[in-house]
Amino acid sequence: MSESKSFLVELEDAVSRGTPESCSRALWHATDILIAGRYSEDQIWTFGEIIGRLADEIEVAARVRLANKLAPSNNAPVNVITKLAFDDSIEVAGPVLRQSERLDTKLLVENARTKGQQHLLAISKRKSIPDEVTDVLVARGNSEVATSVAANNGASLSGSGFLNLVKRSENDSILAEHVGLRKDIPRHLFQQLISKASDEVKRKLARERPEMGSQVQTAVTAVTGMIHAKFGPASRNYFAAKRTIGKLHEQGGLNEEKLFELAYALKFDETAVALSLLCDLPIDVVERAVVDENKEIILILAKALDLSWTTTMSLLFLGAANFRITAGDLERMKSDFARLNVETSKKVLKVFQSRKEEAAHSSGLRHLPQLHSS
Repeated sequence: MSESKSFLVELEDAVSRGTPESCSRALWHATDILIAGRYSEDQIWTFGEIIGRLADEIEVAARVRLANKLAPSNNAPVNVITKLAFDDSIEVAGPVLRQSERLDTKLLVENARTKGQQHLLAISKRKSIPDEVTDVLVARGNSEVATSVAANNGASLSGSGFLNLVKRSENDSILAEHVGLRKDIPRHLFQQLISKASDEVKRKLARERPEMGSQVQTAVTAVTGMIHAKFGPASRNYFAAKRTIGKLHEQGGLNEEKLFELAYALKFDETAVALSLLCDLPIDVVERAVVDENKEIILILAKALDLSWTTTMSLLFLGAANFRITAGDLERMKSDFARLNVETSKKVLKVFQSRKEEAAHSSGLRHLPQLHSS
């Protein structure tokens, strides 16, 4: 301890009196000593103050060298590592963004929101990435960044992050394949992905994920408006949502206010489970109604429950691409919703409900009812 303090005092003295050459030697000496030793956070901070001053005047090549030295080190001073991470040169920032564990989530989010595509790509290659960061990466990143995130098993993805990737993969077969291969993709989004994927992607996913073979077929037939009777594998998030919302329903706490709260917070699994319980419909029927580009079914379900337009609107935005609806489309849907009759919509809902037991026990396919027939 005393030796390290003595060294820091000597180093500070050398910095204040040294020539450019001696300062350069001091920088690399201090960096090597820091990386090799064991120090408290206070001592690391002191190293950082000195190294930071020394690094202010060095050229790009030297900054690249410094970044590569500090990136894998748990002793890297936060102030120095932060400055390197935000360097405009990707040769400097890249090693730090890819490797440094000294960058917290807040710094990574800020970097992803403000820097260029190469910086985002570097972040996407980290060993682990929290979903707060991947949300920004898949929203701002180009195709290469999005694919890198999808291919990174250490990247955690939120529901909105997955939804963003699924929407972006419609015309990108490489991205679609990587998204479909993720074990944590929610069931309803896997179905949506497959329904619009190319035949080649479907074959690859069926080959690479044989346990999802029935899901591939289910999703393909869903495009033509058909329901597969057997439920496929569900995501961990879905089961958690089912337990939480199911318990709330049993306690009498599931109502329109709660449904709006879940949808407004973009909690897809929780919202789908809540709506399925309120409508007494299978979860896969509700999931498809929410994400279907044709919003007729969700409007009818909302009217059958006598939901307000505000709550209905939150359901529409939840299933919309990138959670966005144009003003014109929204106004049109509002008019459609206003024209629907509550009693007529309840009759349509009963048609769905009457087929629930049949669908649950049949191994065949059943057509959805024609919603305008009532």
